[in-house]
Amino acid sequence: MQIRLTAPLHLRHKTILPASKSISNRALIIHALAGGKDLPRNVSDCDDTFVMVRALTQTDDPIDIMAAGTAMRFLSAYWSVNEGTHTLTGTARMKQRPIGILVNALRTLGAQIEYVETEGYPPLRISGGLHEGGRLSLPGDMSSQYISALLMIGPVLRKGLELELTGQVISRPYIDLTLKLMKDFGAQAEWTDERHIKVEPQPYRPTPYYIENDWSAASYWYEMMALTPDKDAEIVLTGLFADSAQGDSAVHDLFEPIGVHTEFFCDDDGIPCVRLTKQPIATERLEYDFVNQPDLAQTFVVTCAMLGLPFRFTGLQSLKIKETDRISALIRELDKLGYPLHEACGSELSWDGQRTEVRPHPAIDTYEDHRMAMAFAPCCFVVPEIYINHPQVVSKSYPHYWDHLKEAGFEITAL
Repeated sequence: MQIRLTAPLHLRHKTILPASKSISNRALIIHALAGGKDLPRNVSDCDDTFVMVRALTQTDDPIDIMAAGTAMRFLSAYWSVNEGTHTLTGTARMKQRPIGILVNALRTLGAQIEYVETEGYPPLRISGGLHEGGRLSLPGDMSSQYISALLMIGPVLRKGLELELTGQVISRPYIDLTLKLMKDFGAQAEWTDERHIKVEPQPYRPTPYYIENDWSAASYWYEMMALTPDKDAEIVLTGLFADSAQGDSAVHDLFEPIGVHTEFFCDDDGIPCVRLTKQPIATERLEYDFVNQPDLAQTFVVTCAMLGLPFRFTGLQSLKIKETDRISALIRELDKLGYPLHEACGSELSWDGQRTEVRPHPAIDTYEDHRMAMAFAPCCFVVPEIYINHPQVVSKSYPHYWDHLKEAGFEITAL
């Protein structure tokens, strides 16, 4: 499937963002470990959360988590501490995403896990049970989801968990988010210093929980505000907290120098909202280390290119093991639009302002990656018509994205 997008001349819109996928998936695992009966409120309706709910409630085996990397990692830990044998599998791409570091850590804690096909990769066959726990040492520059998966099972281990992170610690806000949710459900878990986390063997307690809306999803509306030529544009996004624990809430500070102002307020019903308006761009070049907000990288790479702002972004090493190799995907797709990017050290992307010829009727490939589709869609403000291949991938985190764009005045034509 392919769609063609045309941007509206004027941008005035209020939208209800999806619930946070990151919070939903953590809350569901912790809720299950706590033995809770009523699901948290405002759970995300995206694909990743759907497969998580299904996996936690179904009795059939194997369990297919499709393309949901978060579910694969979190459920690998979850089933390691629950009785029974379960097989976790997924898409062809999921079977190419490494999981050996997490499996080795779980085995150290006592878990019995076998690789069904290829050593170091899903599918996994997990025989669960109660384990001792204890001390673990892991590299801090791997996916924070491995670390979060281990932390969340810490309270149900006999000795709890003491985790040492070596080297550079990336995506720390996601680790902090996990610790916050664990404490919200009654666990004792905290950093003891910059490299050590201790989780006491104190069980979770069932707790009513409301899930905040998604700051990652908000980033695409920030991008639209940055790119629209409408100087009087206004976008209101509901359900976002000013004191959010989501690492991607940094988006409101990051967009300030590139032309988007954020105002926090509550609507007539007392619901927290943000209002986005345009302001002058206050920089001629953007440099930033995305080590703590890797899911924002695609949004900023595309936005800066479209604004003609040279950039150098570092801390992107985890992008290579996402739904696709996002560094390579960004290079290929922005080249179609006339922006030659440069990669360095597998963790850096830059653009020096050089332009090349734009391909006629550029069609953006999405590589089974929701964020590729959503980050490139706003390019239609700059490129008169842009095409998105396989647009349905947005269902992974933001199922109503295209509907919301139509409501905001975008013309979207299925071809």
